[in-house]
Amino acid sequence: MNLVPVSEIFEVQYGNSFELNSLKQVDKGINFVSRTAKNNGVSAKVKRITNVEPFPAGTITVSLGGSVLETFVQPEQFYTGYHIYCLTPRNKMSLEVKLFYCTCITANKYRYNYGRQANRTLKDLLIPDLQSVPKFVKNADLNKFDGLDKPLIEKKIDLNIQNWKWFVYEDLFDIERGRGPRKNELDGTGDTPFVTSSDQNNGWTDYTTTTPIHKGNTIGVNRNGSVAEAFYQPLPFCSTEDVHIFTPKFKMSKYVALFLATLIKKEKYRYNYGRKWGIARMKTSTIKLPVDKSGQPDWKFMEEYIKTINYSKQI
Repeated sequence: MNLVPVSEIFEVQYGNSFELNSLKQVDKGINFVSRTAKNNGVSAKVKRITNVEPFPAGTITVSLGGSVLETFVQPEQFYTGYHIYCLTPRNKMSLEVKLFYCTCITANKYRYNYGRQANRTLKDLLIPDLQSVPKFVKNADLNKFDGLDKPLIEKKIDLNIQNWKWFVYEDLFDIERGRGPRKNELDGTGDTPFVTSSDQNNGWTDYTTTTPIHKGNTIGVNRNGSVAEAFYQPLPFCSTEDVHIFTPKFKMSKYVALFLATLIKKEKYRYNYGRKWGIARMKTSTIKLPVDKSGQPDWKFMEEYIKTINYSKQI
């Protein structure tokens, strides 16, 4: 594999350096790309700026600070905030190959941090030349992903929380401490998911050969670490003690579990490194839910709502 500087394959130019708070945000407008690692780097939509032409769709954006070296192909025209480089291929390039180069650039994140940004070095960062792009990349069929963002049900449901009611967690769930082997005992083998108090990858950080201790179709909620992160666990698993297991006292579908996990995560602001969400406090904490005519949690509504949001076909 032959490595060449980024500037040999792409024309590299600085973004707009606009401040989002000085622009007018609108529901339908021009994408605004910032230094975030989420949502393809798009943090808002803004009104078109007079006499300023947006960057064209198909351009690659690279964050030089913040979430350093987060790299995305922009599917629509856009403006940028501070410390964003825009990469335009010097030669005609397919979307598949652009995505390959995004992966290559992002793989260098470990070289940078808050104190070492990429604004001076990105142009000289080494990446594979065009002849070194793997054949599987060029032959990839991205069309097979068409429609994955569609909802399961085409329907608009209003989330009117005015009539929702509060429920105590222990009335809805049996709550127990996570159990399993110690993290330092793991060697990467086994088939049993191992869940820790992470905020990524559904809490899965490894696998273990230990027989699953906790049942699937439960919700794991972090008491420590990334406190109040909550993930639906579809499969039997093991976990650390920093994760508490919520086993429903009702018939819970995966759609209802995702609805509940989202609400549980809303409790994050109450806790931090010095204020854990211990099991006693969890049991007596409350959650506000939509209710049916009898005043009980409206599980049917929750399931139907999740089925109407984008990407729900993939759940």
